[in-house]
Amino acid sequence: MMGMKQKLGLALLCLTSMTGLAQEKWLSFKGKEGPGKGKHIVLVSGDEEYRSEESAPMLAKILSERHGFDTTVLFSWSADGTYIDPNNIQGVTGWEKLDSADLMIIGTRMRAYTPETIKHLGGFLNAGKPVIGFRTATHAFKGGGKMGNIGAGEWGLKVLGERWVNHHGGHKTQGARGVIAEGCEEHPVLNSVKDVFGPSDVYGVRHLTDKDTVLLRGAVTQSLNPASKPIDGPKNSPMMPLAWLHTYESPDAKTTGRSLCTTMGASVDFLSEDLRRLIVNASFHLLDLKVPKKANVDFVDAFYPSFYGFWNGKSAGIWKERGLKADDFGLAKTPTAPEPKGTPKWPYMPVKK
Repeated sequence: MMGMKQKLGLALLCLTSMTGLAQEKWLSFKGKEGPGKGKHIVLVSGDEEYRSEESAPMLAKILSERHGFDTTVLFSWSADGTYIDPNNIQGVTGWEKLDSADLMIIGTRMRAYTPETIKHLGGFLNAGKPVIGFRTATHAFKGGGKMGNIGAGEWGLKVLGERWVNHHGGHKTQGARGVIAEGCEEHPVLNSVKDVFGPSDVYGVRHLTDKDTVLLRGAVTQSLNPASKPIDGPKNSPMMPLAWLHTYESPDAKTTGRSLCTTMGASVDFLSEDLRRLIVNASFHLLDLKVPKKANVDFVDAFYPSFYGFWNGKSAGIWKERGLKADDFGLAKTPTAPEPKGTPKWPYMPVKK
């Protein structure tokens, strides 16, 4: 017969094991000393195309190690919960981490409004807390379900100021260069942001209003070469907004909050130092902290992003084959991935060592 002490010990061991398993579903970094000390930022990945599972941990490390923020990264998991699978639209795990968050950075694409999403994300927005959205965050959710007055398909338009419109530039053939909007040269979010370039194309933007503050406009470039010039013609006259500030109404319509959105944000885009700086600056600004004159956005660990593109159909099995866990993106770890089918020749990647 098992004694009471043994039973208690076994129960404690089981509880500890279960807690450990739960914590493996997300990645947490304790902030070093810095101006962000005491603030918690949750970064939500989960998209099939632009590799937010690579960029979110990289940004979290910079925010934590360089600036003192506590950070948590959420991932999209396979249906059985055994590996990271961006193709599973219901797989984002850990929404409850938003309950203690001061800021959310989101790069998801067409995720489902699950009950957990509605409960915790809705609570976060009803508190009027700030949001940073990048690339596909304009169409972060899809399908049925309502989060108060915000339906899944309305998320981008209502929270960030824009939804999915179109590819304004040539997909995988033309890049995007950030151009500071007239009158915003001294805006703190643009402190030391001078040269933003990414090989993802410029998105179409149609629904911003005079209440939105456009910080950067996107020049469609001739090619994916970082040195390429803007094209001539109507696509750059006028240039589309590329990054802007927006005020959203909470799902319960009782308060408002602030957001920043940029339509850049493929993992390869974040090779641009000043794009990383834009996100860090916006984090400070939206949390009412003084924005550094030149924020340190050096990579904490080597960053080898993979080019954007879909792993679907017969190639979708790569996620099970890779078997990635949250800890694979931890400190001193740099996962690498093959390039998806249809990747153009792009010889500007960092050399893997």
